[in-house]
Amino acid sequence: MRHALFASLLLLAACATTPAPVTEAPRGEAMAAAADPRAVDAALEILREGGSAVDAAIAAELVLSLVEPQSSGVGGGAFLIYYDAASEDIDGYDGRERAPAGATPDMLLDARGEPLDFYDAQASGRSIGTPLLMQMFKLAHDDHGRLPWARLFEPAIRLAEEGWAISPGVARVLALPENKMRLREDPAARAHFYDAQGNPWPAGHVLRNPAYAATMRALAAQGPRAMTHGPIAESIVAAAQRGPRAGTLTLADLQRADANRFEPVCSAYRVYRVCTAAPPSSANAMLEILGLYERARPSPVGPADADDWAAYLWASRLAYADRDHYMADSEFVPTPTQEMIAPAYLDERARQIDLRTAPTTVRPGEPAGRALFERWGSAYSEDLGTTHIAIIDAWGNAVSLTATVESFFGAQRMASGFMLNNELTDFSFRPTIGGRPVANAVAPRKRPRSSMSPSIVTDRDGELVLVVGSPGGSDIIGYVARATIGILDWNLPVQDALALGNATGRYQDITSEPDRWPAGVGDELRRRGWRLVPPDGTSGLHAIRVTPNGLEGGYDPRGEGAVGRVDASGAVVRQ
Repeated sequence: MRHALFASLLLLAACATTPAPVTEAPRGEAMAAAADPRAVDAALEILREGGSAVDAAIAAELVLSLVEPQSSGVGGGAFLIYYDAASEDIDGYDGRERAPAGATPDMLLDARGEPLDFYDAQASGRSIGTPLLMQMFKLAHDDHGRLPWARLFEPAIRLAEEGWAISPGVARVLALPENKMRLREDPAARAHFYDAQGNPWPAGHVLRNPAYAATMRALAAQGPRAMTHGPIAESIVAAAQRGPRAGTLTLADLQRADANRFEPVCSAYRVYRVCTAAPPSSANAMLEILGLYERARPSPVGPADADDWAAYLWASRLAYADRDHYMADSEFVPTPTQEMIAPAYLDERARQIDLRTAPTTVRPGEPAGRALFERWGSAYSEDLGTTHIAIIDAWGNAVSLTATVESFFGAQRMASGFMLNNELTDFSFRPTIGGRPVANAVAPRKRPRSSMSPSIVTDRDGELVLVVGSPGGSDIIGYVARATIGILDWNLPVQDALALGNATGRYQDITSEPDRWPAGVGDELRRRGWRLVPPDGTSGLHAIRVTPNGLEGGYDPRGEGAVGRVDASGAVVRQ
């Protein structure tokens, strides 16, 4: 009976749209994990109707764009990694924004040639890149969708029109002084997020967003063209070209930029294969952490062992040094993407690791030789306003999706009911450092470097093992590596692994949560010279593991996420 229902739904879907044909019946349970329960509900609604992992991820993200606008959405971009259970192939989809044709290397500098104050650069037209989330979703849906494209918009339209209660997390970031000051400068954002006196709406206040519902209906009917032609596109350009600090984004930029498919970057890790996003993501640094950790700890003990943590922190310091020096948009500059995770290079780099003591200065290595090392100067960037979604559908296909508008509320400018990104502040503000060009400098149509690391792990035979990812700026790389180690090496339950204290070894000061570690670990690391300081951000990890007993999901307890499943009978269960 259940299979007959799925078959009927899928036949209707095939007649109404053009996704990949479906002939087989679903084979088991499905699961979704995301940063807001309403997004999980949208994913489960789609999965229950026989939708694919891609279908469910799209529906969930369209809801997050509405209810979690500080983190991601239609006005931003994403990376998506897809696992096909039948073929065991892993595909990548790149929706990273591009700089407009009018971008210049010095556009993030002031009149004196000094970097703009970050918040001034963020809340400006100069920071807005071409939104490519919807183009990326259409590519993925054409390849792997099962339900009609328009069906995926219905949960978000329903919420936008009926209203939803502001969550405590959204209320908290709305009240931050830097957001209050700049969001209220934008007429649309002020009218949506603040009352007549300029006070942010509190948690529990019911918001409606008819402009967003209209955008969803246009996208449902026209596809991504609604973002590049017509009134929505014109509203994006008007917001970007408005002062202060007007940008150069034009309709031609929107119409020329496009999402694309890519070959994921994959690396062996113990008995597994880990695949993640390609440049302009610097997620290969996450793979480098895993490779170095494996060499430093061939037989890991667990989260209560200080040597395991010291090995992870050493691996992080080394990998981040390489990442900050080399990684950028590989269409514009040579990047040692594969060289950074080559076994011989990892062997060489791991020889620096001394678990007895913390390093002082860590320099980038030479994964592609001295010439490339001398070409670039190291530079840093962040992307704090981000979210992650993990999905496994009833056929065993999986999606790992990380989406972002960059900083909280992106460019702090609203168009057609959604926030626009400030992704271009992920470029280096300085085009040269120490007389050397910076790999991640601004250039026309270039994609800014990202830390987004949506990841899929399989065994050596190609069977799905784990879907994992996180928001968190440059710390994403460390969050995903640490969670992967916790699940696969320390054999923690998924929820426990995500709740375990984070630590990011990008700099000599280790941003960390020792209160979330087993007793004594933090004290021992300090004794060895590690400088542990409180984090200035937080993770939003979501993961699903395939086990002999079924799917095991988890969400980051630091946020407002949820996990839910559709069992083989079609019943929906929320964790």
